[in-house]
Amino acid sequence: MNFQIKILLASFGVALILGVIVLPILRKLKVSQQERTEGPKSHLAKKGTPTMGGIISIIAITILSAGVMIFYYKNGQIDVVKRLVPLLIATIGFGLVGFVDDFKKMVLKNTEGLKPTYKMLGLLIISVCFVLYLLNVLNIGTDIYIPIIKAYVNIPVWIYIPFAIIVMLATTNAVNLTDGIDGLATSVTTIIIACLTVIGVIFNVREIIIFGAIVCGCNLAFLIFNLHPAKIFMGDTGSLMLGGVIAGMALVLKMPLLLLVIALIPVIETLSVMIQVTYYKKTGKRIFKMTPIHHHFELSGWSENKIVTVFSLITLILCVVGLNII
Repeated sequence: MNFQIKILLASFGVALILGVIVLPILRKLKVSQQERTEGPKSHLAKKGTPTMGGIISIIAITILSAGVMIFYYKNGQIDVVKRLVPLLIATIGFGLVGFVDDFKKMVLKNTEGLKPTYKMLGLLIISVCFVLYLLNVLNIGTDIYIPIIKAYVNIPVWIYIPFAIIVMLATTNAVNLTDGIDGLATSVTTIIIACLTVIGVIFNVREIIIFGAIVCGCNLAFLIFNLHPAKIFMGDTGSLMLGGVIAGMALVLKMPLLLLVIALIPVIETLSVMIQVTYYKKTGKRIFKMTPIHHHFELSGWSENKIVTVFSLITLILCVVGLNII
C-alpha cells in the first residue's frame, strides 16, 4: 500500500509541475475557450480561458505508467505490465480523439471541430481494441459482476463484446457532457475513480490499484488549476480521456453495471439531454431551462461552487452505497 501512496504523490507532483509549465504555453498559443452565446451569461466572462488542459493529465499519466511498468518489468512481474497496457492505451487513445477535436476548434479555429461521425468512429476503434485485448490477451472472460446479489454472471461473447463497447462509448460521452462548469467533471470523476480503486484493493486487482492511484493524483493536481474560477479547462481532451479511464477500470473489474450507481451524476447529465431533446421535438417546449442539467441549476440561481459541491457529495454518497452492494 505504501507503494501506491508514493505513486499517487508522484503523479500529483508531476501533474502539478506540468500544469505550471503547460498553462503559460496554452495562453501564449491562445488556445482558449469560446463560450456559447446561448449559454449562461456568466460564462461569457470565461472567454479566453485556456483549454485542452487534459494534455497535462495525459502526459503525467503516461510518464507515471511508463515508470511503473519499467519497475515491474525489471522485477520480473511482466503480468502486471500486460494488465496495465490496455488501461494506458485506452486513456491515451480517448484523449487523442478529444485532442484532435479541441485542436481543430481552438488552434485551427474550425468551430465544428472533429465531425461527430469521425469522433464516434475514433472512440469505437479504441473501444473495440480495448475489449478484444481484454478477451484475447488477458483472457479475463465474459463474466460480469452483478451488484446487490453479489454474484458473477457469464454472458455469451457475442453479447459481451457489443455490451462492453457500448459501456465505453456511453461512459466517455457521459463524462464529456458533465464537463460544463469549473471543476465539476474533475471532481466527480476523481471520486468515481477513487471508488473503483478501493474496489481494486478489496479484490486485490493490482493494475486497478496502481492505475487508479496515478489518475487520482493527476486529477487532484489538475483541480488546483480547474476549480472556480478556473485558470484552465480540460476540454474534450480531458473529459473523453477520463470517461475512458472509468469505463476501462470498470470493465477490468468486471463491474460495468456498478457505474449505474457510482456514476449516476454523469448518467443523469446524459439523460437530461436526451429527455430535453425528445420532449422539445414532440412539443416545442423545454422541461429544463438548459441541459446538461448542471446548467439548469446554474440558471436557477445556483453558483458553480454549489453545483460542484452538491454533485460531488452526491457522487461520494453513491460511491459509499456502491461499496456496500458489491
